[in-house]
Amino acid sequence: MQSKLDHMDLRILEELQRDSAQSQRALSDRVGLSQNACWRRLKTLEAAGIIRNRTVVLDRKQLGVGLVVFAMIKTRHHSASWLKQFRQHVSTIPDVIDFFRIGGDYDYLLKIVTRDMNSYDEVYKRLIGDLELEAVTSYFAMEAIAEQRPIRLT
Repeated sequence: MQSKLDHMDLRILEELQRDSAQSQRALSDRVGLSQNACWRRLKTLEAAGIIRNRTVVLDRKQLGVGLVVFAMIKTRHHSASWLKQFRQHVSTIPDVIDFFRIGGDYDYLLKIVTRDMNSYDEVYKRLIGDLELEAVTSYFAMEAIAEQRPIRLT
């Protein structure tokens, strides 16, 4: 679908990244399309899987989950079965909000959002509890300078 995206599709996607809760009418007005034309394009983008869902950005501090930790994980295991088991294990830890397999000195990167250091320690113990990991190195965010920025489309 990427090669079939035109300027109007990109405008719709940019607007939705800015505010996914805006009304169909507001979106149509902002991109310069009729409501029906905008709705059809929106449905096409959803059907193609380009728009996977629409979310709300929450204020972590106001909700009492202000600690952000980036955990870098190194393992000696690289089989498909171990990866499957690891994915399943990590997916049971709700504080892990992003999970990547990466290249370089480490094998995985986890973004963990939790209440405080004690809560992170619980997450850490759960993370290492069932699987053998070679190393877990944690980096604690001091300040979110730019977070959840829109994907640049043009």
